[in-house]
Amino acid sequence: MNRPLWLLAICQGLFLTNNVTFIAINGLVGLSMAPLGWMATLPVMGYVVGGALSTGLVAKTQSRYGRKVSFQLGLLVALLSTLLCAYAAVSHNFWLLCTATLVAGYYNANAGLYRFAAAELALPAWREKAVSLVMAGGLLGAVLGPNLAQHTRTLMDVPFAGAYIALAGVALLSMLVLSFIDFPAPPAKTSAQGGRALRDIMRQPAFIVAAATGALGYGVMNLLMAATPLAMQQCNLPFSDVALVLEWHVIGMFAPGFFTGHLIKRFGTLPIMGVGVVLNAACIGVALTGVDLHQFLIALFLLGVGWNFLFTGSTTLSLQTYTPEEKDRAQGALNFFVFATLALSSFASGVLVTTRGWELLNLGSLVPVALTGAALVWLGLQRRSQRGI
Repeated sequence: MNRPLWLLAICQGLFLTNNVTFIAINGLVGLSMAPLGWMATLPVMGYVVGGALSTGLVAKTQSRYGRKVSFQLGLLVALLSTLLCAYAAVSHNFWLLCTATLVAGYYNANAGLYRFAAAELALPAWREKAVSLVMAGGLLGAVLGPNLAQHTRTLMDVPFAGAYIALAGVALLSMLVLSFIDFPAPPAKTSAQGGRALRDIMRQPAFIVAAATGALGYGVMNLLMAATPLAMQQCNLPFSDVALVLEWHVIGMFAPGFFTGHLIKRFGTLPIMGVGVVLNAACIGVALTGVDLHQFLIALFLLGVGWNFLFTGSTTLSLQTYTPEEKDRAQGALNFFVFATLALSSFASGVLVTTRGWELLNLGSLVPVALTGAALVWLGLQRRSQRGI
């Protein structure tokens, strides 16, 4: 492991500080301003819709200007959009808040490529561990995000406006850290397109499963995480409990990053992803037993660990499906599927938890969990059949 990887892990942690704070407060700020209760998570949805809409532009920026310039542009957008969020909160303008989070999605799409950049900063034999290490940097967000939301929510007269201001400072800090990282130069393209067409890349069974499991795993995680602050508020639990649950959820998401890469190298990608599916099912089982603090805490922690195994595994699996000159279009497509699923799950979480309740939300989550498990079984059978030929 080298210095640039550790610095990129810090950037990942600061990125997750932004994301966790957004998850913790956007729904609550939205609920205080939304014309209708079911619209509460639209600001959360705006962040991931903006990410989905930005994937193509980010891919072109990365290809033309390289990793460093593109990542810094993303952070500049983060800085400006969080300041706009603060203004929207102070002016009590719900639709401006949604617009600001939509714009912030460009940062989301940019920083979503940190995990792929990690593989380029390490030797080929260390790629799985490099991806895992950088994702482990999210532990910083696990600690900073909930505590930042908790300690800045009353910093200004309008609740949580101070949290958005603090996130602008987080973006500035990340820009400073990123300035010390030198990324490898992009490979020279041998043709106007450089490598296979995207449709050919996407036809590979491994790519299909990597895209499907990454998107579904992230979607289930986001569906339940985005709904948690609203569900806990409905159960009359204080915001300090919400911050605690989110902190341990994000610890579950990123603490395994210190050893997930080792597990994948030892046991294989698909078995570790299978464990992630089992942990997601266990999360739902715990959530259905009740709505006390400890049940939220255990369920969201299991959800975080399950997400880590699935998402690290899907990222590692995807690395086998494209060449260096194909990486921008392949990674852009992978991120688009993730963000499109996140947009749907962010909207559904607000609607379901405010109209149908926490229990039905969890029962509905069993469907994508089952589909994720089916995709892994399908790829495993495909590979066994190929070995048998």
